[in-house]
Amino acid sequence: MAGIAKLPRAIQWAALAVLSGGVALALEAAQFPAAFLVGPMLCAILFGVSGATIRMPHGFFVVAQAVVACLIASSLSPEFLPAFLANWPLLVGSVVITLAASSLLGWLISFWKILPGTTAVWGSAPGAASAMVLMAGAFGADQRLVAFMQYYRVVLVTAAAAIIARLWVGDAGDIQTVWFPPIEAVPFAATVFVVIAGPFVGKLLRFASPQFIGTLLVAFALHIGAGVDFQLPEWLLAASYGAVGLTIGLRFNRETISQIRRSLRQVTASILALIAICGLVAFLLAQFAGVDPLTAYLATSPGGMDSVAIIAAAADGVDLSFVMALQMLRFLIVLLMGPSLARLVAKSVRE
Repeated sequence: MAGIAKLPRAIQWAALAVLSGGVALALEAAQFPAAFLVGPMLCAILFGVSGATIRMPHGFFVVAQAVVACLIASSLSPEFLPAFLANWPLLVGSVVITLAASSLLGWLISFWKILPGTTAVWGSAPGAASAMVLMAGAFGADQRLVAFMQYYRVVLVTAAAAIIARLWVGDAGDIQTVWFPPIEAVPFAATVFVVIAGPFVGKLLRFASPQFIGTLLVAFALHIGAGVDFQLPEWLLAASYGAVGLTIGLRFNRETISQIRRSLRQVTASILALIAICGLVAFLLAQFAGVDPLTAYLATSPGGMDSVAIIAAAADGVDLSFVMALQMLRFLIVLLMGPSLARLVAKSVRE
């Protein structure tokens, strides 16, 4: 792997595709949730830190996130809203606890001079990773370090969530996956329309994560408001999961590793602490709100929304609509409070 950077990019892509496909199929055979996300992601990390010069084209990542947004919207139904509103104080409280914990961990990293103040806060913020990186740059943080912290957390959270989902659900038996079902003209055309139009709507409305949030908004409006169904064949979902995994994994390279090497242990400890705190919040939701424990764990997981959505969709018995409602609520609160928290932490550290 040490000489991979010397290989032509076409060879690098071919090697990564073969390895990723093999690992993903092995995990799928073992009934590991989100195998086509986790397998390519781990392989891409290996290639990235070994010096690979390839990067996932942005357009593929945009389409992949849009497909995941369609998957989320198609799973939502109006029935989840009354249950959500009935327990809103506890749900909002769980979001506030998570945000407070991440802010405290960011403050500690800054206070101990491990990383600069605003960089630590944005890197610890439990929102959509791409949105946090973009906002961090706008508020003077080091985007490279923020990106490393965000995507490193996504990797750890994704791996932990997938393992827990596998252990929790157990052996689901022999399930025959139909990879190439007959294409239904209208639902598939609706999917293509949303995947194309959603990112443009997101950019028009200036969302922090336009390709994901914009598509989710359009898909939700069509599905809930107009009763439009989408068709998401397995080959399209697998390709989208793989594109998300490869994009995340290839963001890890030698430069980012060398930049964070001296603080890797502390950053890892803070991420594991945040995962543990979110696990405690999930326990409280399960005990006092009657939420299924696995649903509660995935809903409170401080990883990327797209990664959590993929794992939740792959795990039997998980209420995907509840998971994404709580993830979206946390994301919106982080967007609203993130800048103020970053300034507050940076000011307190300077003083």
